[in-house]
Amino acid sequence: MIDDLPPLREIVARHGLDARKALGQNFLFDLNLTSRIARAAGAAPETTIIEIGPGPGGLTRALLAQGARVIVIERDARCLPALEEIAAHYPGRLTVVADDALEIDLPNLLAREGVTTPARICANLPYNIATALLTRWIETEPWPSVFDRYVLMFQKEVALRIVATPAQRVDYGRLAVLCGWRTRARILFDVSPSAFTPPPKVVSSVVEIVPDPAPLSCDAKTLARMTQAAFGQRRKMLRQSLKSLGVAPSPLLAAAGIDETKRAEEIDVAGFVALANAMSNAMSNDMSNDMSNA
Repeated sequence: MIDDLPPLREIVARHGLDARKALGQNFLFDLNLTSRIARAAGAAPETTIIEIGPGPGGLTRALLAQGARVIVIERDARCLPALEEIAAHYPGRLTVVADDALEIDLPNLLAREGVTTPARICANLPYNIATALLTRWIETEPWPSVFDRYVLMFQKEVALRIVATPAQRVDYGRLAVLCGWRTRARILFDVSPSAFTPPPKVVSSVVEIVPDPAPLSCDAKTLARMTQAAFGQRRKMLRQSLKSLGVAPSPLLAAAGIDETKRAEEIDVAGFVALANAMSNAMSNDMSNDMSNA
């Protein structure tokens, strides 16, 4: 036991909280595992942690038991009574926000809650929105963000895509470039399907993602467009795949010092940043020429 609240299985049964596939829910009942994740997140007094999709609150209880202040965001109204029971047990330390994590502005939420020190995100993310959430957090402006660490659980195949380099061509893609550009990510440990209720069909992995306060200078939206074009046709050479950008690929590749016959999976993060900066410069020059000709 990590606290004197009723066992999680009892709470789930009492509130009728069957995990719903449509919400990407898989509940964690293993107290040793939730405590391990909380320790990895650095849960301790004076830390504020946002948890996405807490469900009945297994990980929430582990974070609170280790002293952290926790803000949970849960869109499933069925789970709210169970979470309010936990909040009553930890007065002043758990805030329950009934909202959609894809819609909420997390920095504004922290400001409203009076959080002035760097915060963290720790979550067993709903699998159906995990990649969308991570991409949104990494592309946020201004950078660095208000978070100094993310400890997140993904399907293992997604975790491998987060930490991949060109040496792992099968997994290396747009997500790896974005994460490699602004963060340092590593897989901490794997989690067996048997740890969940209901057990998923895949192994999961807990990933630590630490923001880089001074990444290579680049426009996030331009880099996102560049990687989407390049990996959208990853089997083609860049001189072909980048045509979808609407800008002549050859001058961009030349400016970035990249061979036209290379494919996306062969280009490292620095190479994609150079391509994005070349595109930004080309667009800026086009705008200047249009203004001068007006």
